[in-house]
Amino acid sequence: MKELAEARKKINQIDEQMAKLFEERMLLSMEIADYKKEHALPIKDPEREEEMIKKNRNMIENKSVEGYYVDFLKNIINLSCAYQTRLLEGLKVSYSGVEGAFSHIAAKRLFPQAELIPCPDFTKAYRSVETGESDCCVLPIENSFAGDVGTVMDLMFSGDLYINQVIDVDIVQNLIASENATVESVKKVLSHPQALEQSDEFINSHGYETIAYSNTALAAKYVKEQNDPTIAAIASAETAELFSLKILDSHINTSRNNTTRFAAFSRSQNKPAATKKRDNEHFILVYTVRNEAGALAQTLNIIGAHGFNMRSLRSRPMKDLLWSYYFYVEAEGNVNTVNGKEMLKELSAICAKLKLVGTYLGYDNEGQKA
Repeated sequence: MKELAEARKKINQIDEQMAKLFEERMLLSMEIADYKKEHALPIKDPEREEEMIKKNRNMIENKSVEGYYVDFLKNIINLSCAYQTRLLEGLKVSYSGVEGAFSHIAAKRLFPQAELIPCPDFTKAYRSVETGESDCCVLPIENSFAGDVGTVMDLMFSGDLYINQVIDVDIVQNLIASENATVESVKKVLSHPQALEQSDEFINSHGYETIAYSNTALAAKYVKEQNDPTIAAIASAETAELFSLKILDSHINTSRNNTTRFAAFSRSQNKPAATKKRDNEHFILVYTVRNEAGALAQTLNIIGAHGFNMRSLRSRPMKDLLWSYYFYVEAEGNVNTVNGKEMLKELSAICAKLKLVGTYLGYDNEGQKA
């Protein structure tokens, strides 16, 4: 009996220490939440969590309790994420379009706890962050079917925001209509021009007349309001659910490999730890070169010489200078290392303008490494 009382006394002492450490840990989670809000970063970081569990479990000498300690760590991580989620409920995220549009879907996936603010166009969403009306914005940067989004690329070059997060969203188009409609009753389809183009084979095979709308969600809203079995919209399943419309046919886009990459822009630049080496680390540069023979090739050679693998290279015309261009480079690797900083220093010596747009971890829409 005396041994039991002594053991319980020690447990109470340990619990007292753990309570203080738990409180201290959650206060640090608050600081992390503030950082994530400022830099538009996700609450969950699966790779960081995996690293922490792998490292900390090795501190346990008694292997019979190691599994229980791993469960303890997972619970602590979940509690920390839940606390950060509550702290970030005031996060304001702008997007281009209306509720139900693919930009809205991407913003919801990146920031499920945030207040989502619709904007009429890409520029308004971007400027709302620059002026402080929003904490960040989610904008499309590239579609596998239609190519890059020129307006957003121009904002990257001329604006002051940074990319700290990128997500791939599969674009699945569906024919949606009122409850009393059928595939046969439909005569006209409404949607964004890209959605119409992506579904052209399906549309032509049914002989539908097409009407272009500024975005897919507004097209769905109109179909809902009209309640006419002869008209339908082409949009996502989420949009159909939002407007209580029936999916008449799904996956009607011609290409099954139709993905749009969305980026989260914020006023602050996230810099990965220089000592970290993650195989899914990426960075984006935009720059101009002097009008000299071989100037562009020089920049590419510098990037390659420092061991960074380029995923893409694009050029865009500069609106204020006739026949002048800036270049967009996306590459793999941690640019915040000594090697990366040396590369940027060499590039700045030969580039008329050089901007590190941002760094991000590459994940797809399922949260897996891209």
